[in-house]
Amino acid sequence: MSTMSLKDLNKIPVRLASGHRLCAGCGESIIARQILMGTEKDVVVTCSTGCFEVSTTIFPYTSWKVPYVHTAFGNGAATCAGVETAYKALLKQGKVKEDIRFVNFAGDGATYDIGLQALSGAMERGHNMLFVCLNNEAYMNTGIQRSSATGFGASTTTSWAGSVSAGKKEFPKDMTAIIAAHGVPFAAQTAPHAWRDMITKSQKAFECGGPSFINAISPCPRGWRFAPEETINISKLAVETCIWPLYEVENGTDYTLSAESMRIAEGKVEKKPVTDWIDSQGRYKHLKNEKWEPVVEKLQKENDRKWASLLKLCDL
Repeated sequence: MSTMSLKDLNKIPVRLASGHRLCAGCGESIIARQILMGTEKDVVVTCSTGCFEVSTTIFPYTSWKVPYVHTAFGNGAATCAGVETAYKALLKQGKVKEDIRFVNFAGDGATYDIGLQALSGAMERGHNMLFVCLNNEAYMNTGIQRSSATGFGASTTTSWAGSVSAGKKEFPKDMTAIIAAHGVPFAAQTAPHAWRDMITKSQKAFECGGPSFINAISPCPRGWRFAPEETINISKLAVETCIWPLYEVENGTDYTLSAESMRIAEGKVEKKPVTDWIDSQGRYKHLKNEKWEPVVEKLQKENDRKWASLLKLCDL
């Protein structure tokens, strides 16, 4: 599939308007606009409850210029699958003729935790829909509580750092691998600074002919404690430290690295230490204390292990 040129991308209508109430520096609107550039066809959007939903659809206002459904926290995938099924029924009856694509946006809480059952079901049933996780690694909308996507050692309001605690004690679950294990046609990890990679993967996801999943890291200035103007730099650093590798998986087995991650594997870009990641965000500032040096070492060791495992999956 050919990648659209910048000129072609410019012709795609704006599906998410400006004027929403997302925080300054939030990565979610950047990601959503890039994802929606992945198709020129009509799109129906569903959105699980979370930061993105409440900030773009506060009654009586909306930032959406496409058909949009607000779903509950845990049933975003089920709602999107239901709309897709209704569309197929109307197609068979000849009541609609348009070629429509379907996408659900959800935060990590509505993907990794509360919405996992509905997501797994929709993937297993084979609905022709894209599920996008706007992954800011915590329940940001309700007060920065830890989720199972929160990074090891991060301080949140429910995994706080203190004199006897170094923050979150668990490593995040590998949600991309979990969805890939369903054998879906397409799953991928993306980051907002790598916009060509994001849009190309979105194109593949929309046109794969079945269920697809994109896990997009979404830097959060408020929850991660960094200056709003650093969002894109933080996104880039996540990839360069291999905290968030960029890759795709086709049919559950064919792993391929992309963008900077491929260049790191080829030795063209330096793999930076996790201390660079820790130094960039206030949620990890406690780890700079000499007392927590073993925690940092454990994070680096696990990061190296997962990167080596991913290289093997990619036959590198």
